[in-house]
Amino acid sequence: MALHLTKVAYGAQSLDELRSWFATRGTEARLTTRYLPKRHTEITPSGDEPGGSLFWIFKHQLVMRSPILRFEEAEGGKTDIVISTTLIALHPRPKRAHQGWRYLADVDAPIDLGAGEEAGDVMPGNLAADLARLGLV
Repeated sequence: MALHLTKVAYGAQSLDELRSWFATRGTEARLTTRYLPKRHTEITPSGDEPGGSLFWIFKHQLVMRSPILRFEEAEGGKTDIVISTTLIALHPRPKRAHQGWRYLADVDAPIDLGAGEEAGDVMPGNLAADLARLGLV
């Protein structure tokens, strides 16, 4: 099973704004981070095994994911996380905001929206968290 990363969609005011940012990037985008994740081999695709994804947090919920293609060395000893600009919509799941990136196990990752499914508006983070604690989402 693949390991994933989570990251806050910092600066995005809406999901449409996030989508438009990716639409202007071609097929790949790079996110520079200070350190190569220690568990990068569990995230990177290899052979027939799919790799992990970068799950985007927006308004305290995991809402979309971008497949991680590879890791590359960047200037100044930093690392680029190379992701696909294909955004895959998810069934939203509550997730607290954090700085940088964090690991996400495959079993804890929300499922993709199916063809024709819509997630609707993102609900307020505190409401989503309360419903999750009650086991309703």
